[in-house]
Amino acid sequence: MLDDLYPGASELEGRTIREIVALAMDAPAAAKSGHSGTAMALAPLGVTLFSRVLRHDPTAPEWPDRDRFILSCGHASILQYGLAHAFGYDVDAEDLRSFRQPHSKTPGHPENGVAPTVEVTTGPLGQGIANGVGMALAERMLRAQFGSQLVDHRVWVLAGDGCLEEGISHEAASFAGAQGLDRLTVFYDDNHITIDGPTELASADDTAGRFRAYGWHVIELGESANQPDVLEAAARSAIEETTRPTVVILRSHIGFPAAAMMDTREAHGSPFAPNVISDAKSVLGVPDHGFVLDPALPAANVTNLLARQHERIGWYERVGAAGEEGHHLHAQLESNGALRSSVLASPFEPGAMVATRKALQRAMDTYFPASQGISAGSADLTDNTGVVLKGTSPQSRREPGGRQIYYGVREFAMGAMLVGQALHGGLRPIGSTFFVFSDYMRPAIRMAALSHASALFVFTHDSIGVGEDGPTHQPVEHLMSLRAMPRLHVVRPSDANETLDLVQRYLAKSHPPATALVLSRQDVAVLGGEDARASAEGAHRGGYVVREDAAARFTLLGTGTEVVQCLKAHDALAERGISTRVVAMPCWECFEEQSADYRAAVLRRDLPSVSLEAGATLGWERYVDAAIGIDSFGLSGPGPYLFEHFGLNADALVRHVSERLGE
Repeated sequence: MLDDLYPGASELEGRTIREIVALAMDAPAAAKSGHSGTAMALAPLGVTLFSRVLRHDPTAPEWPDRDRFILSCGHASILQYGLAHAFGYDVDAEDLRSFRQPHSKTPGHPENGVAPTVEVTTGPLGQGIANGVGMALAERMLRAQFGSQLVDHRVWVLAGDGCLEEGISHEAASFAGAQGLDRLTVFYDDNHITIDGPTELASADDTAGRFRAYGWHVIELGESANQPDVLEAAARSAIEETTRPTVVILRSHIGFPAAAMMDTREAHGSPFAPNVISDAKSVLGVPDHGFVLDPALPAANVTNLLARQHERIGWYERVGAAGEEGHHLHAQLESNGALRSSVLASPFEPGAMVATRKALQRAMDTYFPASQGISAGSADLTDNTGVVLKGTSPQSRREPGGRQIYYGVREFAMGAMLVGQALHGGLRPIGSTFFVFSDYMRPAIRMAALSHASALFVFTHDSIGVGEDGPTHQPVEHLMSLRAMPRLHVVRPSDANETLDLVQRYLAKSHPPATALVLSRQDVAVLGGEDARASAEGAHRGGYVVREDAAARFTLLGTGTEVVQCLKAHDALAERGISTRVVAMPCWECFEEQSADYRAAVLRRDLPSVSLEAGATLGWERYVDAAIGIDSFGLSGPGPYLFEHFGLNADALVRHVSERLGE
């Protein structure tokens, strides 16, 4: 009997589950790639959440106070697309037939902004959990700011064995437990299968004990993956828990009800054979044809969600009745927490010696009071990186409105939490650490760039100038590594005032790109006069001419603290009768967005050129004829000594230019 498969499901829910399970086989088979088994096993859970639990409205997918649903095990994307279609979102039958095909709404892993219901881009396992923690943080901060009448929703995450094996899940879960993020619920699909085979090959974790140790509410459901009433009861229990996050541990059978594939590793990532699909459809009681989609099903599910539509309408009415506060909420959500004031930070005096990381702290002192959207923190380096938010309390369960976030030594999870906050809306999250530790968070930075998340990653101690800490803490290849990432803006300001300017511009934009702001530990002279004017006019364009002699014979290019060294070399060469140009390039990605004419005028490739940067030289060949940098690991010693030792100074530029010109 059909009821024996999914006991407790309503007639409509049963039809929906069976259609999605069949789709989970048909779509990968048609695409000749994809993951059927997990989507099949989790279809009852997905339908239960969408039908009975989630606060959502298919007629208004972007409703700000909706619950957030995250499929951390993104390989099961066909489940999310099937749910979106069956519940009346804008995913039609043709979209499902185009699963994993170019330019479709249904790519191989969920991508936010492509299909409705996809809140974050998932695929690399574990990050969805940390994204969910970030979204739960955002909800709590906004609820504290505007009140529960205007902000009152939850975050639901579906995760699998791979998500929990990845180290980021440990970082994120530990943080969420310490913070008591009670609006977060993670359903853990304990199906005992990975691509290599049984999970026991590599893992013997006590998952329930682990999460209890983190301070989570733990619900162990056992063999209940096909029982909507049990699944709903677990979700309701999570909602009733008001002091801590919840994990629901669910034992499912991958590939159910395809007997030939159940509980096998092949069910994880291999399309099913036609005979296996036919046998499974016979058990399901659905037609043995590909993509049999009931055209009446979406409308029926939308009708079943009328109460959720009334919740949405009531929310808009409350926002309207809230007057100025409601207006501020709308503005903050639409602008992603952009600055609402034209206030500018006080500039530093020309010639003063100021590390660019110290300029960031002045920016925070100025712009945090002028913005309701900033949240900021670090991976245990708050004072060192300049992200102290004065006038706010540390974020915690006791201070839910606090915007100072202490992420602990958890760079990877911090990065993914920033992505979650940014994509939630209403906030402008900032996270910081030493530049060398960007390696720990690189996968999250990549996902930020891929998903257009307006997150600001602040990296200080940007070079061998770190000094005595030695090569373990001295970033060398990191600038080029991050510059290779599409869409990421890697910004290394020339001085303190340029830092203030670029931070203000970033915070004032409604949807800035994911940005890595790379700042110095060592002091650098603040530009003055015409040099400062050139910075103010051109830094936001990614590259600009700082100085240009009328009879220039050579171009010197630099970034960060090395721009001042280029200026010193310009003066020294002038004393020898050699006229040069100096170009600063704080952001390559921004520079590439400028017109070809502008780029050509800045670079002047008709002249010989050389770059100076305290990092790897790889990549500079696109802009210069020669590059002076550091292509080895650093050394433990005072920063000034190291710059001399590795030849990262004006003298090296003077020698190069003199030799190149034969003078």
